[in-house]
Amino acid sequence: MFKPLFERVTNDIATGARITRQIRKDAGFLKSDIKAGEFFIVGGQTAYVADVGEPFKAPNGDTDARLRVIYSNGTESNLLLRSLQRAIYKDETSRRVSEPDAGPLFADDAGEDDLASGFIYVLRSRSDHPVVMQSRDVVHKIGVTSGDVKRRVAGAKFDPTFLMADVDIVATYELFNINRTKLENVIHRVFDPARLNIEVRDRFGNPIVPREWFLVPVFVIDEAVAKIRDGSITGYMYDPKSARLVKS
Repeated sequence: MFKPLFERVTNDIATGARITRQIRKDAGFLKSDIKAGEFFIVGGQTAYVADVGEPFKAPNGDTDARLRVIYSNGTESNLLLRSLQRAIYKDETSRRVSEPDAGPLFADDAGEDDLASGFIYVLRSRSDHPVVMQSRDVVHKIGVTSGDVKRRVAGAKFDPTFLMADVDIVATYELFNINRTKLENVIHRVFDPARLNIEVRDRFGNPIVPREWFLVPVFVIDEAVAKIRDGSITGYMYDPKSARLVKS
């Protein structure tokens, strides 16, 4: 009964309709974030929360509930909310699967999530972080903005998103009638194999793991933008070994 759901999720992730995001305990992931109909990747399996039972008070005073969770290996469990949360925390590779994006990447009519125009921007960091210094020529932040790119990066040295350092604008690409959420999901899906794993400290000393930095050369980003424009990007992903886009 549930097999078609898992097949659809696998296909959605491959085409960029859904993305997966790493779950970190210090980012404030709560039991209330686990809802019926959601997918997680935990313990090497995709887990589908088929049902959340009536809430009740646990012996420690916290609110809990009984779940029906279906796994991609064909098994299921009726574990507690707190038990699933604990398993997600324990697995450092656990990920949350996003909801599918509705609508095309480019639209004829502007919708709520559409922009009249916008920019994909590519930045290079001036950070003295050892990871950045080692591969500065291929460490790039790829983002999307509806406004002026220079204004977007102003104050970068105070923002952990920009690695707490000034940046250089390497390239900008203007696009029209963009579904911003869809576009960002596609970019992150394509370059996810080359996502930079780096931790920086914000102004208050808190550890932050930025998610939009990738180890990828500019010429490959140029190629990806061309495929975004012609609509063929959903059939590709980046291969770090060959440093090129390959059929997914």
